[in-house]
Amino acid sequence: MATIEKRTAKGETVYRVKVRMKGHPPQSATFARLTDARTWAKDIESDIRHGRHFKTVESKRHTLAALIDRYRVGELPKKKDAPQQARQLAWWRSRLGARLLSDLSSSILAEQRDILVAGTDRNPPKPRNPATANRYLAALSHVFSTAVREYGWMEENPLHRVSKGKESRGRDRFLSDDERERLLSACRASSNPDLYPAVFLSLATGARRMEILGLRWPQVDLNRGVITLLDTKNGECRVLPVGSQLKELLKERAKVRRIGSDWVFPGRSANRPAQMRHAWDEALKAAEIEDFRWHDLRHTTASYLAMNNATLMEIAAVLGHKTLAMVKRYAHFSKPHTAAVVEKMNAAIFGK
Repeated sequence: MATIEKRTAKGETVYRVKVRMKGHPPQSATFARLTDARTWAKDIESDIRHGRHFKTVESKRHTLAALIDRYRVGELPKKKDAPQQARQLAWWRSRLGARLLSDLSSSILAEQRDILVAGTDRNPPKPRNPATANRYLAALSHVFSTAVREYGWMEENPLHRVSKGKESRGRDRFLSDDERERLLSACRASSNPDLYPAVFLSLATGARRMEILGLRWPQVDLNRGVITLLDTKNGECRVLPVGSQLKELLKERAKVRRIGSDWVFPGRSANRPAQMRHAWDEALKAAEIEDFRWHDLRHTTASYLAMNNATLMEIAAVLGHKTLAMVKRYAHFSKPHTAAVVEKMNAAIFGK
């Protein structure tokens, strides 16, 4: 259905026509004469009905760079991972920014996907893992979907026909009891006094690294024994219970709270949290622990919960996951624990 709006400004009259048809993005154009507007609307409606309007007028007018720039201003600031997406979109802009949207075929995008994975855009070449490449694809895909759904610049998302790389099932790394003790000992001995309480807090709550480092004292209620996380990955508020050992640690830390800063782990600047990457790496080295990341502390917490008979629902509540499927990858069991469970089951069935 076409609508024509007459507009007059500074003595000049133009006719703005919009064509909206179910299942197709809206089309619009402006004409100096009413007859031209009506003719254009009739032709567009006919082309769409007969399947001839494969490329929107807008997709032939705009480049990928223009689309990314519009998205970066209007949509990106709303995203929690805006800095990461900005870097990913900058990569696509540098590679294909001059191309018209109408020219971005699935084969062109698949070629860039292969370059991403192979890392041949780097000097020297350095491969990226499939998960990283998939995040680059996801960032651009959301831009295309916005162009289709909200801007009317494209008829379809060309990335829907581009396959993603196969990702690994996920890391299955958590601390053994011995590793945990070695790590905590190394953190206590660290020259960075923030490291031990931060790692302790991570293990005690299962919170993410940025949730820990971004924690402020107003979020900590020691009287009620809870920590309230406001800026979580899924965008929802989450309340963490504070165990007795963690409560004592936080009470001691509150006694030396820095004046003029409400960060639990304040950085050198009053308006920034602490940085612990170097101290963390040194502690891992001192503890002789390999292939372990800060996020694996979260895996470790989930594993300990599972080994202490927590249900998947309870683990999901602690970690802040919305579905049980998201929790299953965290509910690992150590081999000694699994062996003990099997031994107990066999004893119950067959007797000692």
